[in-house]
Amino acid sequence: MSAGTAADPLARLAALPGVEAAVAAVRTAVDGVYGHRVMRRRSPEVAAESALRGARGSAALDGADWALEEVRRRSDFGASDDARSVGAALRLTAEAGQLLTVWRESPSRVLARLHLVAAGGAAPEDTVGRPRLAGEPVNEPGLADPAVPEPGAEEVAARLDGLGRLVVAGSAAPALVVAAVVHGELLALRPFGTHNGLVARVVERIVLVGAGLDPKSVTPAEVGHAEQGRDAYLAALRGYVSGTAEGVAAWIAHCGRAVELGARESVAVCEALQRGAA
Repeated sequence: MSAGTAADPLARLAALPGVEAAVAAVRTAVDGVYGHRVMRRRSPEVAAESALRGARGSAALDGADWALEEVRRRSDFGASDDARSVGAALRLTAEAGQLLTVWRESPSRVLARLHLVAAGGAAPEDTVGRPRLAGEPVNEPGLADPAVPEPGAEEVAARLDGLGRLVVAGSAAPALVVAAVVHGELLALRPFGTHNGLVARVVERIVLVGAGLDPKSVTPAEVGHAEQGRDAYLAALRGYVSGTAEGVAAWIAHCGRAVELGARESVAVCEALQRGAA
């Protein structure tokens, strides 16, 4: 192992079987969106639609599987648990673009802010915006999985600190690898008492944008995660948590497929705009 690789542990993951192919497929898919003629003049519209569809997809993985038009037309998101999940996803996606620079400098501040935005009064005030303490439970049925027990508060604090140091140090690993690891680590740790899935998925978006893979935020990976389904999502997460080379590679590939599906969704948006149908 070279000194450079040892100092950049995420770079090793790019060499896992299947990861190089996943990275290449993602790059091709994202290039397909950016190469569409509609993106030359109407990229803000594509980005706005990506945000809406991404929020809908993220909420769907939390069990609030609303039709896109329902998300589009609603203005009240406090009437039920599902409505609150959709509202939280929309708020998070809107907040993400303002946190790119802060993420590279202080991931912990971004996570605290995102949890505050997601909770929106739906969690006890003294638990919002901070990692859970010893004895505090995780109340998140959408991530409940006996094969992925929640770590204790001490482990959460240590691993969050390590994750933050990795982010600040930077990595030569492809954007997909970094985004997948950050996403997987947040899901595995469930650092907050609520809204961990929504926060993890919007952080994946932040990493993909900030790393330059999707600088205009027009490729909603959340759509792809929802399209693959919650069972596949949790199965891939189990692979990540296992820590095996095969499991981690499968998680990265799963995230890569989500980005590909998100890119396909945005190409369809571009086509609709071109036809005047959106």
